[in-house]
Amino acid sequence: MYYLGIDIGSLSCDAVLIDEKKQILSTSVIPTGAKNHEAIERVRQEVLRASNISEDQIQATVSTGYGRERVSGRLSAVTEITCHARGINALIPDAQILIDIGGQDSKAIRLDKNGRVQDFAMNDKCAAGTGRFLEAMARALQVDIEELSILDQSATELITISSMCTVFAESEVVSLIANGTAVNEIVNGLNRSISSRTIGLVKRIAPDIDGLKIAMSGGVAHNKGVVKALAKILNTEIQVPDKPDTVGALGAALIAFERC
Repeated sequence: MYYLGIDIGSLSCDAVLIDEKKQILSTSVIPTGAKNHEAIERVRQEVLRASNISEDQIQATVSTGYGRERVSGRLSAVTEITCHARGINALIPDAQILIDIGGQDSKAIRLDKNGRVQDFAMNDKCAAGTGRFLEAMARALQVDIEELSILDQSATELITISSMCTVFAESEVVSLIANGTAVNEIVNGLNRSISSRTIGLVKRIAPDIDGLKIAMSGGVAHNKGVVKALAKILNTEIQVPDKPDTVGALGAALIAFERC
C-alpha cells in the first residue's frame, strides 16, 4: 500500500510518496506555474516514476495548500497548517514551534507533543517576508534567488529596510544600490527585516519562547541567511529538515495513511 501527499502552493507544487511503514519513497518539487492541473499531474507522475510505482497502487491521496481542492481523486483536502504540523512532527518530534514561510504567506504554529496544532498565527494579507518578497528583492539586486542564502556573509553594517511592503522595499533596495551600498549588506538587512516580521507571529502564539524547540519549514527555510537571522533574534537554535519545502506534502501523505 502506498500513500500520496500533494501540497500545491502559489510558487511550488510538492509531492511525497510513502509506503505502509510510513517510509518516504520519493519526493518532488516543481514550479506551480499558471496551470495548476498540469503541475499536479506532473508532480504526481514524477514521484510515481521515481519509486517505480503505478497509480493504481496508491491507496489514498490527501491534498493540501491553497490549491488543494483542485487535486482530483483525493481522499480529502486538509489545511496546510495541519499538514505542516503533522509533517514536522514526523521529522523533528521535539519541535514545539513551527515557523513556515511559503510563497505567499507566513505562519507560526504551536504544537503539542503529538504534533497536533494548539495555536497558530498567520500573515496572509500581503507577501511581505515570503517567497514572493524574496523573488522581488532578488530581481532588484539582479541575482539568482538561491544566492540570497549566502550573500549576507561578512556583512557588518546594520542596514534597516524600513518598509516590508514588497513594492516600497524594492524601491528602498534600488536606492541603496544607487548609493553604493554593498549587496551583502543589503541582503543582511533584508534577512533581518524578514526575521523581525516573523518574530511578531511567533510572539502571538508563544510570548515566552525560553526552552521551546523551534523548527522551520517552507521554501524560505532553504535560505540560510533568513534562518540565521531568525535564530539570532530568538537567541535559540532553529532546526530545519533536509527538505523543508516538502514538509506539508509529507504531512498530507501521513494523514492519508492514518485515515485510510
